[in-house]
Amino acid sequence: MVMFLTVIVSLYIFSHVYNFILLLGYVNYEDYHVNSCMYITNASLMKAAACGTWLGDLITALMVTDMMLQDDLYPHWANRVRVFWRRHTVARILLFWVGSIVATVLVVTLIVSDLISWDKLNRGFVATTGQWDSTISWDKLNRGFVATTELSRGFLASFILVSDLIIVMQDWDFPHFTTTLNVNLPGFSVSTLQWKYAKLSFTGKWFNYGIIFMVMILDLNMWKNQFFYVPRNYGQYTDQHHKIHTVMDQSILLTGNLTLWTYNARNVTDNSTDQVYRLDDMKMNSKYIGYSTGVRCTTFIPCVLGFILFISLIFVYGRFPPNKDGTYGGRLKKRRRSSWRRERNTRRQQASPMPNTSSSDQEEAVVAEGSTVS
Repeated sequence: MVMFLTVIVSLYIFSHVYNFILLLGYVNYEDYHVNSCMYITNASLMKAAACGTWLGDLITALMVTDMMLQDDLYPHWANRVRVFWRRHTVARILLFWVGSIVATVLVVTLIVSDLISWDKLNRGFVATTGQWDSTISWDKLNRGFVATTELSRGFLASFILVSDLIIVMQDWDFPHFTTTLNVNLPGFSVSTLQWKYAKLSFTGKWFNYGIIFMVMILDLNMWKNQFFYVPRNYGQYTDQHHKIHTVMDQSILLTGNLTLWTYNARNVTDNSTDQVYRLDDMKMNSKYIGYSTGVRCTTFIPCVLGFILFISLIFVYGRFPPNKDGTYGGRLKKRRRSSWRRERNTRRQQASPMPNTSSSDQEEAVVAEGSTVS
């Protein structure tokens, strides 16, 4: 993870270094310099991100479920299902691959093809006549649903990121992720994938949470988009009720003139149709209020609390080394009444000799202390 973030930051820094060198030594600078233009639309980028987050969350859910059904540390949990899951390896592999492929194809098709639209156009286009008809509209799912604002959408993105952290924190092997149990990888009949030519080895935990880490980056990017969202930058405008309208005429958007997609400009009557231009735009139930930067910063509070909890759990429970003798699957033994302070003091007393006491007295003191903790 550290290497991945280092590569991303390095690419950003050295892109500016490349542009500076290019500016000094090349005549046609504008043709080859690196900029932020990706030559794709925001709609295409968001569809790709939606497909990526769906695929990552789906695979993570299937992987975690598969690992839990193979685990035998808790014998009284879903006993019959786990017995079937471990005995029928072929069925387990087929369910994983077939289920993930079918669900992914279905969801990605719905996202990419726009077969289901959340909002609708005010008027429909009749191909036979080449005219707009105000009686025709696109089918939509949003029928009087509660309108969201940039603040509520920011909180939604923040809570999704916290949910990704909770998935990691709820793992039975957190925070050490060390287990001696022989659990096969999801979709495979082996516990470790190895490639001898590059000396790569993938274990179950990297298989599970390597993908969710990528999903976290996409979810954080979604929160960033909601934080810096301004309708005019996306070919949109708001009406007197703060409802968002999207301009569908690409010829207007390609001009880059922001004054052409304001509410006043789109509320002018078209002489050829005797209808206002805004009827050709997509009206959304979502709203843009225009909250200040300080108010929008509050949407990151759930993420901050989630990361504080994540780091705190690692700091507290990461001090206890996992069992290396194979008991409890390498995990910490459950205690009804125990605390990390008592556990730490007990380990310190066991590690350091007591002054002015014999070896037999030290052993009796350690046993008495251990019985008190338990």
